Amino acid sequence: MDFCPAGSTDLSEAEEAEIETIRQHRQELLEDIKKLKEEIAEVFAEIECFQNAEERQEADNNRGEQTRRVRQDGKLSQRDKTLSLGRKKFNMDPAKGIQYLIEHEVLSSDLQDIAKFLHKGEGLNKTAIGDYLGGRDPTNIQILQAFVACHQFANLNLVQALRQFLWSFRLPGEAQKIDRMMEAFANWYCKCNPGVFQSTDTCYILSFSIIMLNTSLHNPNVKDKPPFERFVSINRGIDNGGDLPEELLKNLFESIKNEPFSIPEDDGNDLTHTFFNPNHEGWLLKLGGRVKTWKRRWFILTDNCLYYFEYTTDKEPLGIIPLENLSVRKVDDPKKPNCFELFNPNCKGQKIKACKTDGDGKVVEGKHQSYKISAATPAERDKWIEAIRTSITQDPFYDLVSARKKKIASKN
Repeated sequence: MDFCPAGSTDLSEAEEAEIETIRQHRQELLEDIKKLKEEIAEVFAEIECFQNAEERQEADNNRGEQTRRVRQDGKLSQRDKTLSLGRKKFNMDPAKGIQYLIEHEVLSSDLQDIAKFLHKGEGLNKTAIGDYLGGRDPTNIQILQAFVACHQFANLNLVQALRQFLWSFRLPGEAQKIDRMMEAFANWYCKCNPGVFQSTDTCYILSFSIIMLNTSLHNPNVKDKPPFERFVSINRGIDNGGDLPEELLKNLFESIKNEPFSIPEDDGNDLTHTFFNPNHEGWLLKLGGRVKTWKRRWFILTDNCLYYFEYTTDKEPLGIIPLENLSVRKVDDPKKPNCFELFNPNCKGQKIKACKTDGDGKVVEGKHQSYKISAATPAERDKWIEAIRTSITQDPFYDLVSARKKKIASKN
């Protein structure tokens, strides 16, 4: 429910204190929800064990043999229950999930075993796998290298290897994590296929070029589809100063053109994992697109998207605003103070690519050419603008490729 009127912007000290109490209460509720989810997962795991035990008992009429099997399977059932709960914990917090499985002796602390567990991926959230593998801790980096080595890249062309690699997890959005993961990929691919490229830098740059090509060719919002000649042009001089064979580039280009990369889907925990780690969150007033009324919404900024909810306890957002290609600026409004605006500087007059839930619960396209939003105070407005600007960055792929090309140029 709304704890202050939708049109209220000037709050008394008592109202501000009440809102702060509500925020603290919300945090407590989130923690309780997290604990409840873990307890529910444990109950379901117990139910599965009981059902399995009953089925085994009915299948065997020999009483003595039955007793022996129940005792033996009881240990297996406990292990299955612990494993199931550990996977749930991993999907909420990867590091704690791994720690739980090791402490309960379901998973060895050996880094190779952890890597194989992640590569197998049964019941694991692909987003959580990507976040864990991209960690900068030395242990995470060693596990990443072992994880990459679980892939068989020998005698595969680069597109085939990337298809296999990018299906085993979801690539995170942070540039440094992407860099570490693609560096490990390039090193392993070159080790499996010696002589294909003169250096791992070549493999690294070409891999990014292929990923960006996939987006350009298959994203419906990209109107200017790059021809093969442009793909060749952007990859000139990347092989230790020399050019790659045009036939090799042609094969890679046609492979992506004919079949885009398949992105793995998660099992429903993805939004939960996302919303527990926001970049910024809080109450704001949003001006409607078709009907120009101000409504109070709970906003969450994460993963280069702005989500808004009717209540803080809602599981699904009312709307999603992808921040790709958007800009943010301060604006004045005669009715509301402390406003800022999300807009597309390159496509004025066109609707922003976004979605929302209508009155019937259907997901529909947004009606906004820009989004005007009002904060409670100038300071809060400035915090939101700074957080959104930080999130709206150039595609990290381009920055990473540019840096690696400069490295190659400096060697020659």
